Amino acid sequence: MLKRTPLHPIYEKYGARVIDFGGWELPVQFAGIQSEHHAVRRQAGLFDVSHMGEVLVTGPDAFRFLQRITTNDLSKLEDGQVQYSFMCYPDGGVVDDLIVYRFHGEEYMLVINAANIDKDIAWIDSQLSGDVRWKDISSETALLALQGPKAEPILQKVTEAPLSGLKPFHFRKDIRIAGIQALLSRTGYTGEDGFELYVRSSDAITLWEELLKAGGDDGLVPAGLGARDTLRFEARLPLYGQELSPETTPVEAGLGMFVKPEKGEFIGRDVLAEQKANGAPRKLVGIEMIDRGIPRSHYPVYCGDVRIGEVTTGTQSPTLKKNVGLALIDRKYASIGTEVAVEVRGKRLQAVIVPTPFYKRSR
Repeated sequence: MLKRTPLHPIYEKYGARVIDFGGWELPVQFAGIQSEHHAVRRQAGLFDVSHMGEVLVTGPDAFRFLQRITTNDLSKLEDGQVQYSFMCYPDGGVVDDLIVYRFHGEEYMLVINAANIDKDIAWIDSQLSGDVRWKDISSETALLALQGPKAEPILQKVTEAPLSGLKPFHFRKDIRIAGIQALLSRTGYTGEDGFELYVRSSDAITLWEELLKAGGDDGLVPAGLGARDTLRFEARLPLYGQELSPETTPVEAGLGMFVKPEKGEFIGRDVLAEQKANGAPRKLVGIEMIDRGIPRSHYPVYCGDVRIGEVTTGTQSPTLKKNVGLALIDRKYASIGTEVAVEVRGKRLQAVIVPTPFYKRSR
């Protein structure tokens, strides 16, 4: 049996086409991936991301514990702030990438990837030390993401809480949105401005419909996993299982800014500190096809006759109308402008290494 989110009962009403996504029955699209992608870039889109996992970590030693199992520096986080980080294995490979919410010094919420919930919880439990407790609240929590340049004015229609002062990577607890109690966070996974709304599972359908009603005149549309993937890809936001894995370090993935060896000991520190200081053996780069063809995940990448790595994610960019990809390759071939070849169905097609992100919103 595939798992379902609290919004599953109304998918059909909105024309969703559902797929098996890591054991979840989720909408890949509603009206269409391209139209949903463009709506988020130009107006706004509403995503059901309730499959994500939420874990509360509490206790007098919660800070010290999380500081040891994550790579970023939690001492920089104040109450009401959000931090992107990683849990890593001792060899630097990624257990998961996650978002850390600080409620106060003895209470945090971790937001983890849906396919990794069981693995992550087992890892957290295996590393417990001191006076720390954890609680999986995933099943009782729904998560909606309202993303796009019109997200703020749409959301402001259904809440009296002032939104303009809420900075990126900050949140507010116990906000009333359309009469529903929510945790409101200025975060997202699309490269656009937007919000993520955590509510009780029983409130998810009401909130979904109230938001779509409020945003109807502003072009708000329901959006699926297909658009979420093309949006995050253009902005060079990583996907676990593609850009990140137990065999890939955050530094190799170009995310060393979220690894802080100077904070002191944490799991994976020795390897990650060495890579930050001296360079990782591989590097994640952007590629643009010269020949006609689309680079797909796991397609081999060559320089001359040497296989130098593989594509992690690739598609035709809806915004740029170009065939582009991300590839994890030997760092000595990673200079911008280097010509490479991508093996597409047995044929090597020419490409060139280009700067990333492919898209960055104007502010």
